[in-house]
Amino acid sequence: MGRANSRLPSFCLNRVATRVRVRSPLVESNSAPPAAAGGRADAEGRRIMIAVDSGAEARIALLWALSHSVQSNDTLVLLKVSKPGKQNGGDQSPWERDSRGYELLQTLKGICKSKKPEVAVELSMVAGKERGPAIVEEARKQGASLLVLGQKKRSMTWRLLMVWAGAGMATAGVVEYCVHNSSCMTLAVRRKGRRGGAGYLITTRKHKDFWLLA
Repeated sequence: MGRANSRLPSFCLNRVATRVRVRSPLVESNSAPPAAAGGRADAEGRRIMIAVDSGAEARIALLWALSHSVQSNDTLVLLKVSKPGKQNGGDQSPWERDSRGYELLQTLKGICKSKKPEVAVELSMVAGKERGPAIVEEARKQGASLLVLGQKKRSMTWRLLMVWAGAGMATAGVVEYCVHNSSCMTLAVRRKGRRGGAGYLITTRKHKDFWLLA
């Protein structure tokens, strides 16, 4: 685990040492966001993508991004990966097949608007057999400059199995796959356990479980 007083690239302190703000490179998208997505970003803003699902970890990642990273001129993209439809229902869009996913996105959009009403929020749903590759590809297509995912606490048994298996990215999990394969800066975020104290643990390609007070 990284020490709290070490320095993490692409992070800069905001006011006090206990608050950290992510700063990733600005990206200018070649194509405008879809009209139905819900808004456009300022020309100098970033596209920050949050990979969401029904788990509590995704909501924690979203709240972290809203309080530590998202600026007023950024566009926040909430991405949900839906399972592909059956062959006889191939003409349906992910929005039509996954009503629960749509409701989840709307709920999280409501949280975004209550926390930062000035920030443009887009909703995106794509079909994919494997979440990791689907998330990485959509982040690339949409020109995301930052990708944030919620991460579960892994047991020691799981960690040992990954070491024994060679920790291949194909078996390491969705979050690990995205961290190591995304073309943009990618952060895995989880709350530090009650027994371990307050704050967040952040994992990037170069840093694992970097502790940030909040």
